[in-house]
Amino acid sequence: MKSTRIGILGGMSYESTIKYYEKILESYYRQIHNYSYPEIVIFSLDFQKVIDLEHRDNKEEYVEYLMEGIKSLENAGATFIIMAANSPHAVYVDLIKLTQVPILSIVKATAEKANKENLKKLLLLGIKFTMQSSFYQDHFENLGMQIIIPKEREQDDINSIIFNELVIGNFKQESKKRLIEIISSYKIDGVILGCTELPLILHQKDFPIKILDTVEIHVEAALKYYFLHN
Repeated sequence: MKSTRIGILGGMSYESTIKYYEKILESYYRQIHNYSYPEIVIFSLDFQKVIDLEHRDNKEEYVEYLMEGIKSLENAGATFIIMAANSPHAVYVDLIKLTQVPILSIVKATAEKANKENLKKLLLLGIKFTMQSSFYQDHFENLGMQIIIPKEREQDDINSIIFNELVIGNFKQESKKRLIEIISSYKIDGVILGCTELPLILHQKDFPIKILDTVEIHVEAALKYYFLHN
């Protein structure tokens, strides 16, 4: 066994989990040019159960269920873990108190990237649970950056596109146009794709401003950690 094994807490949704796995291996090969890929274990959660717990705002049960997956990854030999979704990071502080191995934060990695790019005012897109939570705002404000969220109706549109289309691999041109329309209506210098399905439909080439792909950023943070410890 290699000294470092990556654990992916996935299933939120399967589309983004597949993309994480794919991007880790693609990025590894691009950097190292050999087939000695990282060892990876994946635990796929019940997506509907995660959604229900988020909607009920049941923090205790939410943490408990996420920890079931995390413990399974630990038992499978994961030496560090990434959660392949943004929304579970709402309880990141609670989770790291209970884990035996590090969990790399998608929020921290994204904030470091935004700070490096000298971005000051960013629009956060994601599911309503993420947009209406404060875990992104709190972390970014500590670094002197401002996070704004779309208007209520726009949040509904974004949420619907994610849950009714993107999580099942349905990519509609009219939905992409709607997302671009929402983003373009704000005076900002950056956009956080704070749902791991959004980079499946939105890309940097679509915008004149900086787009922060949280999947890409999180994967690069994971590989950086892997290379440092392997």
